[in-house]
Amino acid sequence: MKNGISYLLLIGFLGTLISCGTAKSKKHLPDISGYNATKPVVTKRSDSSFISGNNSFSKNKQGLWELYVEGDPLEIGLTTGALSDSLLHKQQRIFFSKITDIVPSKFQQKMLRHFLSWFNRKLYLNVPEEYQTEIYGVSQYTSHEFDNIAPQYQRGLYLHAAHDIGHALQDLALVGCSSFAAWNEKSEDGNLILGRNFDFYVNDAFAENKIIAFVKPKQGHNFMMVTWPGMIGTVSGMNQQGLTVTINASKSKIPLVAKTPISILTREILQHAQNIEEAIAIAKKRKVFVSESIMVGSAQDNKAILIEVSPKKMDVYDMPNTSQLICSNHFQGEAFKDDKRNQEQIVNSHSEYRFERIQELLSENKKLNPQIASEILRNKEGLNNLPLGYGNEKALNQLMAHHGVIFKPKEKLVWVSANPYQLGEFVCYNLDAVFNGKKTNAEISFEQENLNIAKDPFIKTKAFQNYKKFKIEDHQMDLYLKKEETISAEFIQNYQSLNPDYWVVYYKAGLYFYQKKEFQQAQVNFEKALTKEITTAPEKAEIEKYLKKLKRKLQ
Repeated sequence: MKNGISYLLLIGFLGTLISCGTAKSKKHLPDISGYNATKPVVTKRSDSSFISGNNSFSKNKQGLWELYVEGDPLEIGLTTGALSDSLLHKQQRIFFSKITDIVPSKFQQKMLRHFLSWFNRKLYLNVPEEYQTEIYGVSQYTSHEFDNIAPQYQRGLYLHAAHDIGHALQDLALVGCSSFAAWNEKSEDGNLILGRNFDFYVNDAFAENKIIAFVKPKQGHNFMMVTWPGMIGTVSGMNQQGLTVTINASKSKIPLVAKTPISILTREILQHAQNIEEAIAIAKKRKVFVSESIMVGSAQDNKAILIEVSPKKMDVYDMPNTSQLICSNHFQGEAFKDDKRNQEQIVNSHSEYRFERIQELLSENKKLNPQIASEILRNKEGLNNLPLGYGNEKALNQLMAHHGVIFKPKEKLVWVSANPYQLGEFVCYNLDAVFNGKKTNAEISFEQENLNIAKDPFIKTKAFQNYKKFKIEDHQMDLYLKKEETISAEFIQNYQSLNPDYWVVYYKAGLYFYQKKEFQQAQVNFEKALTKEITTAPEKAEIEKYLKKLKRKLQ
């Protein structure tokens, strides 16, 4: 993380020296002269229900916001912004406060602004005009509170690259997305089924206001996607042709310039492709700036493939003679398989572990259905059902996902998890019913309630209550370590008892005792940490390094 920030600040400094290259992008606006720019009139039915013509925005009983919007790109953008403006302000405040936490210094924040304008100098050249126009429409409803970072439209554009920058610098996101697909003999009815967890994490507040957006564009296919206020790109979605897209980050070099954000590429695939062949053709047209696996599922083809993209090349992973597909955070196709960076990702990260865990769970469940898919997405144990401790990134359910989602493309059915994480009810929607039906009351949910999947029983356990307390105490522990303050024995004992299978509680106690030169206690805690399932190889190596130092000190 520190290396990423240092790089960012250096680029920011260089950016101030060569700022002439950014002037055009700072002033650029999409051409909206061919559109009707009249701002929509919104009727507020209640604090959680708004309508504007045929468009609506309302919160269902599970706490998910349902957005229905139709029209040309500017109409979609303006209507989305008008209906969700209060959430839009809140979401940007949450996001930018997180950046302030990461970069607290005013000077560093200034360098960050230079970095953003320099790094994103060619962003507008790589985002299709229709999506620039939609972003412009939404941006008209964003707050002026953050105009010091960038003007409204440019800020909206920049935020669509934040997902990619976060992957590359590894500071804004703890990325551990997992996805799988099954069809033919691996599926209960022979039809394609897909499941995924999206683990892009800013903080808990960021995930509070999830939006299920149903979009009926004038050009392209009707589609749904799971998103958040201000985000028009797609991270998980399905169109009315039964084509699905989900994204999983892979290891990237730190890029030098923004190109097409992955979520914009996947939005274009979702809106304009109806099968795998058309999805691949769209992916070939765009240049991206990070490495990503795009899982594409297709009702027409009754199977799923991976489009693996990087700034330099693209590959399609389409295994013959198989009826299942698994994706975590490393590449599998021939073009990338032996790439040094990809190999390092497999060895050093938790990606391969989660991949093997999905394999294990799919082999235990011979035929997949939505209920079984939800249980896999909610699984908290490691290989051979080993307790990992709650919040461990080796788990499929890391208790931090922005959302879990399940697709049945042929039936046009999608299930989206309600808070918290993917533990809440999986709410079912039927795209044909949404787009072909007529909803007259914005306060009635689009959901197919009889097909919903019940909440995870884990929500009602003492273990989950303890995990919520643990998150608070873990943050407190970090503050104690940062300030090198004295911690009571009772605090450490309670902290460890809240999540006893998680290696981190012993590692951080070890760090504390090492700080305080209580080397015997430090050794006990580091050794205890090594008996648990440690998330990555570098973290395990760090603990072993501390133990070597302690051995010398205790001789």
